[in-house]
Parts: sequence; structure tokens; C-alpha cells
Amino acid sequence: MNPDPSPSLSPPGLPVALDHAVSFRAGGRVVTGGAPWGVALLKEAALPHLTALRRAGRTGLTPGTAVARALARRLLDRGLAHPVPPSRPGPHPVTVVVPAFGRPAELHRCLASLRGLPVVVVDDGSPDPGPVRAAASAHGARVLRHEVNRGPAAARNTGLAVVRTPLVAFVDSDCRPEEGWLDLLVPCFDDPKVAAVAPRVVPAVRSRGRGALARYEAARSALDLGREPALVRPGARVGFVPTAALVVRTDALRDAAFDEELRLGEDVDLVWRLHDRGRHVRYEPRARVAHTPRLGPWEWARRRHEYGTSAAALAERHPGRLAPARPSAWNLLTLACVVGGRPRAAAASALLTAGLLRRRLSGTPAATGLSASVVAQGLIADTAALGLALRREWWPLGLLCLARAPRDRTARAATAAMLAPVVAEWVTHGHGLDLPRWTALRCLDDLCYGTGVTASAWRHRSPAPLLPKVSLPFLRGDGRRRP
Repeated sequence: MNPDPSPSLSPPGLPVALDHAVSFRAGGRVVTGGAPWGVALLKEAALPHLTALRRAGRTGLTPGTAVARALARRLLDRGLAHPVPPSRPGPHPVTVVVPAFGRPAELHRCLASLRGLPVVVVDDGSPDPGPVRAAASAHGARVLRHEVNRGPAAARNTGLAVVRTPLVAFVDSDCRPEEGWLDLLVPCFDDPKVAAVAPRVVPAVRSRGRGALARYEAARSALDLGREPALVRPGARVGFVPTAALVVRTDALRDAAFDEELRLGEDVDLVWRLHDRGRHVRYEPRARVAHTPRLGPWEWARRRHEYGTSAAALAERHPGRLAPARPSAWNLLTLACVVGGRPRAAAASALLTAGLLRRRLSGTPAATGLSASVVAQGLIADTAALGLALRREWWPLGLLCLARAPRDRTARAATAAMLAPVVAEWVTHGHGLDLPRWTALRCLDDLCYGTGVTASAWRHRSPAPLLPKVSLPFLRGDGRRRP
């Protein structure tokens, strides 16, 4: 790790590659994408370097001049580009902390995958500590114990307290890092802004020849965040990463450790607090960690429900970030006209929205075409977000819409918003499952999570995780939302 004394430049020798979803207009002067999505206007001096980055593709390139490094820094900070440092063999300055509660067989497999690394196992009050201690001893791991179960956040903090290396890796006992995982993750810390890096967590299940639930889990695990790297931020494509496997700068946690009051959602809270401190959290899917999923129907559904129960506590700590949908008021007006069977009014509303955005983008090259494109993408995104909320947080209303769809236009539109994204996902991810079973499991997945959210809202007497956050963008003076 080689910190760069200049925060306005990317670290020397660090290769970067453009994000896969970045789009260009006006000869490259206007760039759209990032985390969260936005519009960036580049100076003429940056265009040759941007052209070189585009030609380099996914392999990326190492910026060599001050201008190129300044551009790389801006792209990295906006999530428009990602570091792609080459694999670096160890040894690495990493201590692994493994929280454990029973399951000694899983712990054996986990520790076997961590051979050669210093490991601290924190037994979080297992009823029978003997097998856990035996598993740790067999692999040369240090053991700390809580006499009563205090939750994974407390277990990780207990392990963290004895770590003396610059980096700490948190790995759950049901996870098994693949060979070379740290060789890919540790070089990401060459960027001094990076506080944490997460690998891709993939379910250890064969999709073929297994039941429908196993095939669904193989295609859409809750812990698998996909094949593309990302800058992790609230409101971005990847809004958080799980601590099932996470490597963090030890000093970044000295005053920002895990919140022990959270039994679930402590990973979301940690990532968002690191972001609020100006630190970067990155998702690096080239590194992979296998995870043993819960494939019993009741266990699977209960776990999805439990994920949702953290919503109210997180909403208290991070106001506004847990809103189930963030639609634009202009898009809501357009969608209301469509549902009401008024196409002319819908077109006028969309044109008004595009005109407001065009005024906001005054002076930007290709502003007219860009405005139309952004409005179209926004309508699609807001429709999908509303449909997801009806399948999850607003599930009672969603079920009502499904029941009334045969005889009510609004209910049919809501049903289409709920199911169209599910079908689109099946086309790209659902191979091995027929559409009816994919749709049933996908909707059940969301329903279980949504009941957890409503249960947490009831227990905390707070409607915050159920309320949408409607914005009124594109007006002059409104600097809170990027177009």
C-alpha cells in the first residue's frame, strides 16, 4: 500500500478502467453513470485521456501524467471508473476475524480455506464450546469467547480489539474464500481513500439437478452482488456489501466499529458510516468467496424475513436512506396520466419534465438529447422502483392490486410494474427455472423481506422504512439531486 500525498490525483501506478455502464455524449465531453447515477461534464484537456481509457476497455490502463491522474481521481470518486490493480501475491498484512456460533463442521471448512493467515475465532456464546475450540485448535487459530451470545457485531468488535495488522478481514464461519482472494483485494488499498473492499460472495450450490429453491439461490443469492465492480454508496447500484466477507483498514474502524445494538444490518450501517466519513468502500468481484446457503424452505424464508427486520433501526440511524422508493414528482405525474388513460397529458408531462431538465443543463453539449434520454430512463427506473416497493415494503397494497387486476385499470398497471422487472430478470438470470416458478420464488423472496420491514416498523413504532421520498428535481436552486 503506497499512499499518495496528493488527494486530487489517483495513486501513482494504479491502473483504472471505466465502469461498464458509463455512457458518453458530445464526443466524450458529457459522461453519464456513476455511483449514484449522474452527469459529468469534462474539460477538453481530459478528452485524449478519456479516449485512451475507452480503448483500454476492462483491462484498464495506468495514468501517467498529472492530467490523466486528475481525471482518474475524478472518475474513481464518482464511481465512473474502478481500480484494476494486478494480483499481488502474499504474504499480506491481514488478520482474519471469524465470528462463530456452533456449526463446527462449517468452521472447519472455513478455517481450512484460511490456512497460512493469522486467524482469530470469536465463539459468540455457543452452547457447547468444545467443538468450536477443537476446530480452531486444529487449524492454529486463536480463540476468544463470549459467555453469552451477543451477536455478530459484538463478536467482530471483540476480534478487532486484538488485531495488530494494518488490515483486518471479517469472514463468517459458513464462508470459504477461494485461492488468491487477498491477492486481488489487498492491492485495492493502494488507493488511500479506500477503507474497505468486499469480494463476491457466491452460493456453494449446484443449480443443475437440484430443487427449484437451490436453482433460484444459485441464480439470485441475497449475498451475491453480481459480476461487475462497484463503488459502494447509499443510493448507488451497489448500496452496501455484506460482512460475510469484508477486508477493512484496521485504523478506519478504531472510531467507527460495528454497532453492537444491531443484530442484523450492522454491515449496512458500517458501510454507510464509512461513506459519511469520506472513505471509499469497493466491491471487487474478481475475488470470490463461497457461502453455504440455507436451502430448507422455512430457513430460507425466515432468513429473508430477518434481513428486513433491520430496516427501522437503520432508518433511525440513517434518516431517508431506507425509503422504499424515491420517485420524481414529475415522473409520478406522467405515470398517473398513463394509468388514467390520458396519453396526451402523459406526453405533455414528459415534455415538461424534459424541458425543466434541459434548462438545468443549459450550456451542456447535446443537452436536448441528453434531457430526453434521462427522462425516459427515469420513468423506467421509477416504475421499477414502485413495482419493487409493492412487492416488498408495500406488500399488502401489492397483494390487493394482484387481486383487483382483472377488473381495475390502476391495479393492472401496478401489477405490470410489479411483474415486468421479474420477467426481465428471468430472461437474464433465471436459466434453469421456468418462468412460473421463478416468478413465484422471486415474489416470495420480496414478500418475506417486506414482512420483516413492516414488522420492524411496527416494533419501533416508526413508519420511516415504509415511506417513499418524493423529489422535485430539475428546478433552479435545487442542488440536492443530480439530474
